[in-house]
Amino acid sequence: MAERIPEEKVNQIRQSVDIVDFVGEYVQLKKQGRNYFGLCPFHGENSPSFSVSPDKQIYYCFGCGAGGNVFSFLMDLEGMPFVEAAAKLADRAGIDLGITHASTEAESARQAGFQPFFEAHELLTKFYHHLLVNTKEGQEALEYLLSRGFTREAIDTFQIGYALDSWDFVTGFLQKRGFKAEEMEKAGLIIKREKDGTYFDRFRNRIMFPLFDQNGKPIAFSGRTLGGEDVKYLNSPETPIFNKSKVLYNFHLAKPVIRRQHHAVLFEGFADTIAAYRAGVENGLATMGTSLTQEHISLIRRNAQFVTICYDSDNAGIEAAFRAAGMLKEAGIEIRVALMPDSLDPDDYIRKHGGEKFKNEIIGSSLTLMSFKFHYYRRGKNLQNEGDRLAYIEKIVSEISGLQKAVEKDHYLRQLAAEFSLSLEALKQQMAENAQTKGIRQEGKPGKRELPLIPAVTSALKPAHYNAERRMIAHMLRDRENAYKIQEMLKGKTFNHDEHQAIITYLFGYYEEKEQFDLGEFLNYIKDEKLRRMVADIEMMTLNEELGEQELNDYIHQVLKYQKLLKIKEKRNLQKEADAQKDYRKAMELGKEIIELQKSL
Repeated sequence: MAERIPEEKVNQIRQSVDIVDFVGEYVQLKKQGRNYFGLCPFHGENSPSFSVSPDKQIYYCFGCGAGGNVFSFLMDLEGMPFVEAAAKLADRAGIDLGITHASTEAESARQAGFQPFFEAHELLTKFYHHLLVNTKEGQEALEYLLSRGFTREAIDTFQIGYALDSWDFVTGFLQKRGFKAEEMEKAGLIIKREKDGTYFDRFRNRIMFPLFDQNGKPIAFSGRTLGGEDVKYLNSPETPIFNKSKVLYNFHLAKPVIRRQHHAVLFEGFADTIAAYRAGVENGLATMGTSLTQEHISLIRRNAQFVTICYDSDNAGIEAAFRAAGMLKEAGIEIRVALMPDSLDPDDYIRKHGGEKFKNEIIGSSLTLMSFKFHYYRRGKNLQNEGDRLAYIEKIVSEISGLQKAVEKDHYLRQLAAEFSLSLEALKQQMAENAQTKGIRQEGKPGKRELPLIPAVTSALKPAHYNAERRMIAHMLRDRENAYKIQEMLKGKTFNHDEHQAIITYLFGYYEEKEQFDLGEFLNYIKDEKLRRMVADIEMMTLNEELGEQELNDYIHQVLKYQKLLKIKEKRNLQKEADAQKDYRKAMELGKEIIELQKSL
C-alpha cells in the first residue's frame, strides 16, 4: 500500500517548483500583463487560451476548463497518480521524500533493470563513432559519407559510426565488459541463433546512425548497408527502451531551436533530417519508420506553434504528408507543406542544388495547407475531362467551406474561379448549398455524436446569480473574514449551484484546519478534479481589492432573488394545475403567495 507523503513535504515541493518554469518546459509561454499565456496542452487550439499565474502558482485554460496547480498539471498531462507526480517534482527540486511507494519502487526497479540497455547503447555509440572516424576499418564508410555531402561536423554532431564486418565482434565486446548476452538480445543489439543458442551481432558492415530519446540518450540504431544486402536500412527492433511511435529523430538537438523559432520541420527519415541540418535547417525532426502518431503530435505541440511538412514527392510521400497534415491541423497546429520537385527527396535535392536553395525555394516557399490540398486533389485527374474537372472543383469548394476565416475563403474561391474561368458568385452559391446540405444531414443523422470539449466558464454569458456566487467565492478564497461574513449573511441558505456549495464546504473545512490560506495547498485539499478546475478558474477573475458593503449586498440579493424566482415558478406551475382541476380557491391562494414573493424581490 502506498505511503502518504507528509503534508510539509508537499508544501516544500510546491514552494520549490515554480509553475511558470515547469509548465514552460511543456508549453511555449508568453508574458501578457501579470500572467503567461500559451496553447493549451490538453486540447487542440489555434489561439492561446491557456494561462499561468506566477502570483497564484496555478494554471487555467479558458478554452477547455483545465486548471489546477503544478501537481495537477503533471498528473493530467502524464496521466500519473498524485504520489508519482509528487515524487517526480521532488526529484526535480532535490527534495528527499523519505518514503517508499509501490509505483516509484516499480519505476526504480524498471530503470535499474534496463540500465544495462542504456549503458550498452551509449558504449556502442561511442565505439561505432570511433571506428568510423579513427580507424582503417571505417575508412571506406567515412569516405562514402563525405562523398554524400556529410561534413565532419555533422558526423560528430549526430555521432554517426560504423559497425565492423563481423558476426560476433560486438557480442564478445559487450560480454567482456560484463553485459549479459540475454539482456543484450532484449536490448536489440545481438540475435540468438535458434539451432544452438549462441549469439551473433545484429549490425554488420553498416554505417550506424544512433537514435536518441528526448534526453539525448542513445536507445537504438539504424544501420545503412555498405555491401550488397537486400535491406538498405536495418533498424533496431522495439525494446523496453525504444518505441518508435514515441520517438522523433533529432528532437533532443532540435528542441531549443524549435522553441526559439516556434517552428518545426517534419521529415520522413533521419537521412533527410541530417541533410537539412547541413543546409542550416536545425529544427528538423523525423519519424522512425512509422507514420505520425498521437504521441509524436503531443510532443510537437508542446514545443512548436507551426510545422512545415517536407516529405518525399512520390505518391507515398504525398499521401503521408496529407495524413500528417490532417492530424497536426486537428491538434491545433498551423501547417505548411514543402513540395519536393522532380521526385527528389530532401537529401537528394540538397546534394544536387545546395543547402541555400533548399532553405529558400523549398522550406521558404512552402504551401499553405489549402494550397497543398489544391495540389493533392488534382493528382490522377484529367482536368480536361468535364467529369474529372467538376469533381475536382466540387471537392475544393467543399474544402474551402471548412476554412475559418472569411478572407481565406474569398482568396481561394477567387483562385479557383480564375483557374477555371468560373463565376465567383456561382462558387459562393455552391459553397452555401454544400453547407446547407451538410447541416441538414447532420441534423437528421441519428446515433453517435462527438462529445464537445469541456466548455469554458465564461462569466459574461452566465446569469447574475451565478456570477454573484463565483465572485463571492473568489472573495471568500482571499479573505477568511469575508468567508464567515458571507456565511452569516446567507442565514442558512445555500448557494444555488451544487459545485459552488461544494467548494465553500471544502473551504470552511480547510479554514477549520489551517491558520493560513495557501491556494496551492487548498487545491490539493479538494479531492474532486472538476471542483479544482473551477477554483482555478475563479482565482483567475479580476476583483476589487476590497469587498464593499454595497457590492456584497448586491451579490447576496442576486443569490436569494434567484431562489425566490424558483419558488415563484414552482407556485405558478401549481396554480396552473389548480386551474386545470377547477380548484379556484387553491389557485387564488397560490396567486397571493406569488404576489408576496414578487414584492420581496
